[in-house]
Amino acid sequence: MTVWYNPRVMTIIRSKPTTARDDDQLVAQWRELLDRHARTTCALEKVLQERHQLGVSEFEVLERLACCDAEQHRMQGLADTVHLSQSALSRLIGRLEADGLVTRSMCAVDRRGIFACLTPAGRERYEAAKPTQRQLLAELLND
Repeated sequence: MTVWYNPRVMTIIRSKPTTARDDDQLVAQWRELLDRHARTTCALEKVLQERHQLGVSEFEVLERLACCDAEQHRMQGLADTVHLSQSALSRLIGRLEADGLVTRSMCAVDRRGIFACLTPAGRERYEAAKPTQRQLLAELLND
């Protein structure tokens, strides 16, 4: 019996042993997933940078902020949703802030909380980059 940790439900899952064929198929699926992710991310990084001066993570942060009702998101929660450490997100927000695309603000209720807020320039850059990102995703993922 194999024991797996499932982080979504924070429990351990026990499964029956796999056969060599099942194992090979599972590894092949995993490698295909990694390959597809790498190809897509690299292509997006190149095109978004060339056309909109945005990296993939920067675009993702702008999109998460643009999709929020108040166009702001608490930094800790934002780090989780874009799969970055708090330190990496803080550096990324610093770059976006320097470009005038986001601002930081203190949480009025909890002074320890900091919000990343989308600026009008950030909304404009996001809206300009969105069709490029969607077109490339359609080309790469609809095969």
